[in-house]
Amino acid sequence: MCSGPSMEPTIQNPDIVFAENLSRHFYSIQRGDIVIAKSPSDPKSNICKRVIGLEGDKILTNSPSGFFKGHSYVPTGHVWLEGDNLQNSTDSRYYGPVPYGLIRGRIFFKGIYQYAFAEGQPRVQPAVMQGYPRFGL
Repeated sequence: MCSGPSMEPTIQNPDIVFAENLSRHFYSIQRGDIVIAKSPSDPKSNICKRVIGLEGDKILTNSPSGFFKGHSYVPTGHVWLEGDNLQNSTDSRYYGPVPYGLIRGRIFFKGIYQYAFAEGQPRVQPAVMQGYPRFGL
């Protein structure tokens, strides 16, 4: 589960996501992918963010307040990660480019967690990930 508001509206708090880790081993992470990574500021926790830039990219960055703009370069072996909810996301705008080695997996499926009261069982319903480029949505 990805928790927190940083990926809203794409991923909501009760949503369950499934990730695969082969992409990170074969260096096939692409711009637009949503990944789970170790937090650069707290290695005990994971973050769920969208890949905005790959090594060698020049990124137009906004400060978290949105008042200042600048450019950042993504160095070799790093990616630039941002949440979809820019106003409420701690991401590469705060801690800079993230080492590729911190990526744990690429999200490939999102389900909505619902509790079926009649059946007394939790269940996961498939959900469409709007704007998710790898699936043509």
